[in-house]
Amino acid sequence: MSDDRRQRIVSVLHSAFADLMAADPTAFRSKFRKMAAEPFAFYRGSACLFYADMADEPDEWADPRTARVWIQGDLHAENFGTYMDAEGTLVFDVNDFDEAYLGAFTWDVRRFAASMALLGWRKAFPDEAITDLVRTYTEAYVRQVREFADKPGDEMFSLRLDNTEGAINQVLLRARLATRVGLLNETTSVRDFDRVFRIGPGVRELDDEERGKVEAAFEAYLDTIPSGKRATSSLSYKVKDVVGRSGFGIGSAGLPAYNVLVEGRSQALENDVVLSLKQANVAAPSRVVDDEKIRSYFHHHGHRTAVSQRALQAHADPWLGYTEVDGTGFVVAELSPYVTDLDWSDLTEPTDIRPVVEYLGRASAKAHCVSDSDSEQTLVGFQVEEAIAGAIGDREAPFVDAVVDFAHRYAEQTRLDHRLFVEAFRGGEIKGVESV
Repeated sequence: MSDDRRQRIVSVLHSAFADLMAADPTAFRSKFRKMAAEPFAFYRGSACLFYADMADEPDEWADPRTARVWIQGDLHAENFGTYMDAEGTLVFDVNDFDEAYLGAFTWDVRRFAASMALLGWRKAFPDEAITDLVRTYTEAYVRQVREFADKPGDEMFSLRLDNTEGAINQVLLRARLATRVGLLNETTSVRDFDRVFRIGPGVRELDDEERGKVEAAFEAYLDTIPSGKRATSSLSYKVKDVVGRSGFGIGSAGLPAYNVLVEGRSQALENDVVLSLKQANVAAPSRVVDDEKIRSYFHHHGHRTAVSQRALQAHADPWLGYTEVDGTGFVVAELSPYVTDLDWSDLTEPTDIRPVVEYLGRASAKAHCVSDSDSEQTLVGFQVEEAIAGAIGDREAPFVDAVVDFAHRYAEQTRLDHRLFVEAFRGGEIKGVESV
């Protein structure tokens, strides 16, 4: 049985990443080493395996509507944090939309629940404490969905400085202390009275040909910014410098990226803005969602990422857009100083984490429910909150119990998978990436 499972892991990883591994085997060796560190890291880097398993997992809560809602796609415990929305408000929410797609709402709920079980195991929590945390998250999710169904206006809901407490409020306060000048001083220097990027680890200069391609892609990107979010002055989009970037997280290994420095709202140097152009990956859920209507809706995965983020966030980054470089889709977004991730290292007791996961349940519900017929996209033409509330109906207790059971079961499977992955990687079984 373990040999079959190991072969499945190798096969799924190779199928998902073969092209990227061939393009940059060094980046994937680094990715796999990070995944080998411990089960949670493996879980973060293997969303493709999770969805391969979900394709075979029974789901009594999925019906024709609830099986095709916008999902974040990689909803684990470390994919929450802050951002500044288009209205200038600091918000705590789900983040990282690289895997966002359409699928069953339960996939997001299950993926988070299993991640919570893995995180609890890493902190040596007993099973009873893990059960309580997963139950708290799931009950908060259902409660928030029902509230949206009863009281329209989900697009107005957000977790902010004025309606949060504890660890979540502290994350927002830390984000509030950040400044654009601080970010600019870290990434740029002033030369001849103007800003340029610093060249250092993970940053490379471009030759004229590559820079020309990126600048052309940037010009095309400008047409993808919604008219209501475009800056009134063309000065804002004047390109000052461009560099190549590398060294992103586990999920972005092997994906080319660039940073573009633009003028911002004025010629004052403190108003310069750094934008990220990153090649979009194939969303893990898209590998198991066989729906031509969905697939054909997107021009490419850069378009898919931007559209998904706009759907899942009511007031997304006004710089968010997409473009192409050499025919490949890229997503464009501001490299914002106000992005602060939730740090779990200081949350050491179940009593510390319980109020946090309640907030996360509410944030997860908001992401699902805001991305429906009230949003700008046209793939989901119904009220998601009504569909999910209807699917759960009066079976909330069985639904919560099912999520708790899945969390424990899949976390145990992931711990086994992690060991099998390490054995396969060490043994050279993942073709295209050698362990040494």
